[in-house]
Amino acid sequence: MELAQEVNILYIASRKDVLHIKHKLRTPFFEVGVKNYIYGDAVIEMGKHLEEISIKYDIDVIYIVPHLELREVVRATDKLIIFAPYMDTLRPGRGMGKILPEGIKAAGAKGVLMNHCEYPMSLPQVRETIDRANELDLITFACSDTLAEARAIAQLGVDIINPEPSELIGSGNASDLGFVMDTIREIKGIDPSILVEQAAGITTGKQVYDFIMAGSEGAGAGSGIFMNKDPFAIADEMIYHVKLAKDKLKECAGTA
Repeated sequence: MELAQEVNILYIASRKDVLHIKHKLRTPFFEVGVKNYIYGDAVIEMGKHLEEISIKYDIDVIYIVPHLELREVVRATDKLIIFAPYMDTLRPGRGMGKILPEGIKAAGAKGVLMNHCEYPMSLPQVRETIDRANELDLITFACSDTLAEARAIAQLGVDIINPEPSELIGSGNASDLGFVMDTIREIKGIDPSILVEQAAGITTGKQVYDFIMAGSEGAGAGSGIFMNKDPFAIADEMIYHVKLAKDKLKECAGTA
């Protein structure tokens, strides 16, 4: 049997083990992006802490971790929704050094981030990544730098969009509420099923609360957590404010 045929048979067989229904994400949710602020055991310890908070406040938490820690974080947690920070679109076989989608799925990831300003992609790359992720039932989460880019990505069938101006990322300055509401209106006008998250420059729980009350279905932070003097405490504060917003929205809906 030729090697190519053997690889294809192994690929088909492996798909039976890795294909699942896409994870259902509850809203409002919170997202923590590790980037490379921490690594190794510190990523796992933060994951355990986030899981405790997720359970305490009954809020879904997405944890985007480096590829090297992905499998260990999955093993160490149960309730967290673990995402990979990027993937390539190749298939099993050749591709030394590439990030295989099936490998991400097999490691336990529920989704994948794409087009972050620190790892930008062209629209054709975003489309291809969404298509490959959908084959494996991975939640697709795309960042957009501008409103125009958000509109374009919204037409590609993505699950979550994070419209975050690159100049605000890591700056400690969050998006203004006008931008937040404009992006939500534009994205929902194209595809109401897309979840919209706001994350650029968030450093406080109050910002998380305000963004969700303005219509965002999720909020997130990276530098706002890991550059804080007490990352564990600020993560708790932010997720607590997701719960406050969730409870307030329920109250408002009940009153209406």
